[in-house]
Amino acid sequence: MEYTRLGRTGLLVSRICLGTMNFGWQIGEAESHAILDRAHADGVNFVDTANMYGRETGDGLSEQFIGRWFGKTGQRDRIVLATKVYAPMTDWPNDGGLSARHIIAACEASLRRLRTDWIDLYQMHHVQRDTPWEEIWQAMETLVVQGKVRYAGSSNFAGWHLARAQAAADRRNFLGLVSEQCKYNLLTRHVELEVLPAASELGIGILPYSPLHFGALSGALRKQREGAAGRSVLHAPERVEPHRTAIEGYEKLCADIGEEPTTVALAWLLSRPGVTAPVIGPRTPGQLDLPLTALRTELSAETLTRLDELFPPVGNGGPGPEAWAW
Repeated sequence: MEYTRLGRTGLLVSRICLGTMNFGWQIGEAESHAILDRAHADGVNFVDTANMYGRETGDGLSEQFIGRWFGKTGQRDRIVLATKVYAPMTDWPNDGGLSARHIIAACEASLRRLRTDWIDLYQMHHVQRDTPWEEIWQAMETLVVQGKVRYAGSSNFAGWHLARAQAAADRRNFLGLVSEQCKYNLLTRHVELEVLPAASELGIGILPYSPLHFGALSGALRKQREGAAGRSVLHAPERVEPHRTAIEGYEKLCADIGEEPTTVALAWLLSRPGVTAPVIGPRTPGQLDLPLTALRTELSAETLTRLDELFPPVGNGGPGPEAWAW
């Protein structure tokens, strides 16, 4: 397993992050524990969840499954644990968002579900534009001082949100953001315009979620031909059809170089500047095989050029303003 520092911190995390959105939603507890067992055995020390994951069928089931795995295995100390706050868990006022009240209450609830005394990375799941940063950082500072949170991160922030958040943290002599979890893959490259440049300047590590675009980059067309798509491509028509020509070329390229599409998509992300660890969401232990292979896969310059041709960056390529101006 390869490890790298999370943003500008001294914390070492595996270059693959185990995402657990499927826990309690697509798969049950036994399957979730089997995935955690396999990931841990292969050296994955970075696990990401959220209080809202699994809420469709219970109270934060993803966090509960992870907590019971900690209790069963005693491996809490070996895991860098990330969870998130923002989404409402009920329809009651103040049970959502980024008010100081909710941040602290949600953290306490996550700690109970996770059966742990601390969260390594507490991430804001979305920006809340009408809550002042002074209030948000006051709450995060309280949790850090209490020993309940080690680091703060963000998710789904724009570049200017990162800049404003960090400026407010700096004024308080607080570490601020150390990571940004954003949607980033070959088919979704908008973050290259401003989010990635801002994160790089501020020392914020990038954690791409949906690295396979909900399965569209996992060999979706081949699986459809073979009748094996099943649940592997969520909302397949919506995800695949708008990009069918590019995906056809992509799957041909992967076949030509002798690599699985999943491996190529993840290897591409791992080669991108500023990327700490893609967040993957396996539904079986076997689905960890290709992401682990991606860690050992180096794409040639020719392959990278061809991927840019198939999936062009937004605008003229590169960061703004050059991407749209001069």
